[in-house]
Amino acid sequence: MSVQMAQAKIKAERAADVQAATEKMFAAINAVQPDGIRYASLLLDDGQTFVAVVQVDDGVENPIQGLPEFRELQEVVEGSRATPTSVQSSRVVGSYRLF
Repeated sequence: MSVQMAQAKIKAERAADVQAATEKMFAAINAVQPDGIRYASLLLDDGQTFVAVVQVDDGVENPIQGLPEFRELQEVVEGSRATPTSVQSSRVVGSYRLF
């Protein structure tokens, strides 16, 4: 299983656009209900920093990257960032019903 976390600080005036695109993407994910993946998007208390956490089971191709709504979100984020996006891979050390 792989876990990645991406974090992007968004320009304040574009945060609502990113949130709307994120909600649209999650509606698409919920409609498809792909197996072998867990995905969450968080908005930090500053109202501008979005964090996405994705866990993909071993042997599974990430199906979300093929969704048009995911590509749309990527474009919105790309045009809205206040700072570069940080992407980190990680290893689960412990989890209670999250991974």
